[in-house]
Amino acid sequence: MTDHVDFVVQQWASAMPELDASSMAVFGRMLRIMKHLAKTRAEALAPFGFRDGEFDVLATLRRAGAPYRLSPTQLYKSLLVTSGAMTNRLNRLGEVGSIVRVADPEDKRSMLVALTDAGLAKIEQALLVHTQTQNSLLATLDASQQAQLKTLLSQLLVATEAEK
Repeated sequence: MTDHVDFVVQQWASAMPELDASSMAVFGRMLRIMKHLAKTRAEALAPFGFRDGEFDVLATLRRAGAPYRLSPTQLYKSLLVTSGAMTNRLNRLGEVGSIVRVADPEDKRSMLVALTDAGLAKIEQALLVHTQTQNSLLATLDASQQAQLKTLLSQLLVATEAEK
């Protein structure tokens, strides 16, 4: 079985034989898969009307557990975005009624971001679609292959994040 990345790696081998392009076989595939995943995810979540990053904000609040509240700092650190990007997302989600800002019961000077009932219902529906989409994409691999892929990607992620 061959794919487009095999073609690219072979081209590099011909064009620059001294170049070790073997890593392209892994990272090229990861990048192409991520592009396909992003497109498939966007199509699956389109009925929910999310703009860039909004699904991730709501999902992060939902996985935090009841009462589904986090500080803006916790959110932007969890999602690896800037505070400015987080502010824009929160403003938009507030405008559409998916979140509210509430006083932190532990520190009245601070605010927390909380899911509204509408935001909770929306993200739970979207999560069902999202996970079904991902599961269907992984279905080409059997359970053992999925476990192996998970392990290998975890190793790579841990090593990558340790470099920072």
